[in-house]
Amino acid sequence: MKIGFDLHVVDGIFQGSRSHVLEVFSRVARLCPEFEFYAMLDGVDEFKRKHPAFDLPNVKLAKLPHTGAIKRLAVELPRMQKQLKLDLLHSQYIIPFPSRSKTMVTIHDVLFESHPEFFQPFFRLRSRLLMRLAAYQSEHVFTVSQFSQREIIRRYKLAPQKISVTPNGVDYQRFYPGKAGEEMLARRGLKSGQYLLTVGRLEPRKNHVTLLKAYAQLADDAPPLVIVGQKDFGFDAMFAEIGGNRFRDRVLILEDVAEAELPVLYRHCLAFAYPSLAEGFGMPPLEALASGVPVIVADNTALTEVVGTAGLLVGSTDVNALAGALREVVDNPATRARLIEQGLAQAAHFSWDIAAQEVAARYRALAASKRA
Repeated sequence: MKIGFDLHVVDGIFQGSRSHVLEVFSRVARLCPEFEFYAMLDGVDEFKRKHPAFDLPNVKLAKLPHTGAIKRLAVELPRMQKQLKLDLLHSQYIIPFPSRSKTMVTIHDVLFESHPEFFQPFFRLRSRLLMRLAAYQSEHVFTVSQFSQREIIRRYKLAPQKISVTPNGVDYQRFYPGKAGEEMLARRGLKSGQYLLTVGRLEPRKNHVTLLKAYAQLADDAPPLVIVGQKDFGFDAMFAEIGGNRFRDRVLILEDVAEAELPVLYRHCLAFAYPSLAEGFGMPPLEALASGVPVIVADNTALTEVVGTAGLLVGSTDVNALAGALREVVDNPATRARLIEQGLAQAAHFSWDIAAQEVAARYRALAASKRA
């Protein structure tokens, strides 16, 4: 069976779905030596150099031109399905139209349905049409959390057996506790254990404004706040808040963090805060837990599922509660020690292998039905 992996997300900005496809698909290819896989993306030369996990006898790279979504879905992917004679294409969120092969799809979340205010009108309209189509027409649907599974079943009326949870995991070769990489902090003007951290695209749903308002309530000697993320949309309010914040000189925004630097920033922060208004999973809090740092998250959507009782949970728009949680982790070493211990135990429950094994099982079931 010939299977295509749509990896166009690897060509774009850093986000959770990027980590998901790299980690899961590399493991699936190793688990299924009987299948022939095609990793489809634009930057094939850089991909080959940076991701040796895909350097397998049964994996070939295929150049998928980096274009807009409509051209990719309506022209490039159908062309490649036909050219490569694929039996199956596994894509993220949306399948090509028309599709020249069977499809499986991973729909990480349907937050545009439950929290439409955080998405552009055109994106909402497109997603409501195309993700439903993908869910109905695909052989199987995957998602990354029980929260998202419930939402998709409820909103799209899918049979429960048609959708599987393939949870995100952590790369423990990158995200782990300790002092490794401390020397990298100097170029950012940071010191180990002396800054607060948040990681996420600069957009309203990540709720940076509430975090900045809470940070402004801390004492004058509060550690600097480091915001790691690339501009997406709707970030003007965040920058306006920084401009009016008495700590504006102690807020550091990093948009150019490389893959090798991100684990170091996690590992050496005093605490990690993530008051997102809605998440289909929440990769940054999980990476922070695995890095051995205290975590503060909003008590909503899939975040409570990921963090459990291993972090401090606050109302996503409760500035005072978030400020109180920040003070607690800054001022109380015992709280930090407890959260670190519980966080490492919680992170251990998540493994990319679980997701890969489920995907591999669905591929094999399809192959068996095809033979029959």
